[in-house]
Amino acid sequence: MSPSADAAAPASTSGPPLAPLISAQLKFLLSNPSLPVKLGQIWSGCRNGRYGDRFTLAIPFCLDYVYWDFLYNALYPKVAPDVVFGPGDEEFQPLVDYDDAGNGDKSCLARWDIRDPRGLLNLVEELRLLYIEYQKKRVAEVDDTRLKFEVDTVLAKEGIEVCMVPLTDRPDEVKFAVPLLDLDLKQLVPGCPWKFPQKIHLQAIFPVSRSYSSVSSAPRLKLISTPEMKSFFSVDAVKLPAWVDGMCMAEYILALEDDLKNQVVEASASIGSRRRFIEALAPAFGRPLEADPILCRNATVLSISGIFTFLVHFIIPLQFPRQQPILTLQSSQHCNSQGIPITSSQINDYPWSPRWDPTEMVERIYDFLADECQNFKKFCSDGVPPTK
Repeated sequence: MSPSADAAAPASTSGPPLAPLISAQLKFLLSNPSLPVKLGQIWSGCRNGRYGDRFTLAIPFCLDYVYWDFLYNALYPKVAPDVVFGPGDEEFQPLVDYDDAGNGDKSCLARWDIRDPRGLLNLVEELRLLYIEYQKKRVAEVDDTRLKFEVDTVLAKEGIEVCMVPLTDRPDEVKFAVPLLDLDLKQLVPGCPWKFPQKIHLQAIFPVSRSYSSVSSAPRLKLISTPEMKSFFSVDAVKLPAWVDGMCMAEYILALEDDLKNQVVEASASIGSRRRFIEALAPAFGRPLEADPILCRNATVLSISGIFTFLVHFIIPLQFPRQQPILTLQSSQHCNSQGIPITSSQINDYPWSPRWDPTEMVERIYDFLADECQNFKKFCSDGVPPTK
């Protein structure tokens, strides 16, 4: 089992600098966001070597990472690197399999050119695809009738990844990473800054059972999305459908995708609701000083009460209007002892109804702040250190 995603943060890369040609290939790989590889330790194969020539890479796989060592030779940098795979993958020998099948000439290693900055990226992508097939083969060999059925019915789905999870204190497990929703999310969010398709995956972990049981254990299920996706749609807030006894994963995925599609479309519609709320701020507060123009998640307005001037920050939740915006007041005239503007705690106890139109929502907030700002002004005045 590869380490968790949280453990995939780059290790210390301190060490001698990489040889220039090797460094160019590594930089090209790490700058390619379509495959978010992470760099681990760099070291030299020679004692007191001038250049580093080997490093560890965390390769994304099955919603996790596998760690492989890439061993160049600084004395002969034109030679392709050796690759050391992780523990437990001793049977993964892709180059041997290529030779046995007579396909050695199809590997990017047959055309290796250290002067091509894409060389390492091509190698990692090739090995990763072969590793996906290797893990599928391992899972298909598991002596578990129920898992064999799951594999036969879902592995044909494009983009699915699966792996064995060996454990010492309980039966081994099989993990599925299933891509969901064949939707172009960029079309649902006009103007979004996403450069690459955003994905939602279902992670399903099944225990391996070597004994027949009329009632199989339900898998552990979890939704996982790309980080950028969470600013538009929170998978953590999705309530997964119940797994019914006798259900198979192909059946579950169909039900989940239908429900998820409706929620994603609703999240898209919520952007319009948030935008109309921000637009309704102008008549009461004046034009916002700042506002999120794409996802409409936040806005800031300037407000005045007598001679007291303050900012109102609005954080608009994804579940708007079912959930009301969170307000934070910030004084334009008072700072604490560190010179930082004084702010209030978050406020969400003002009158609210999701059935109100945006104009009424803003008017109720405005009326609430007419009184609340006096409390905040007193709080700021009490919190300012006395002048000497």
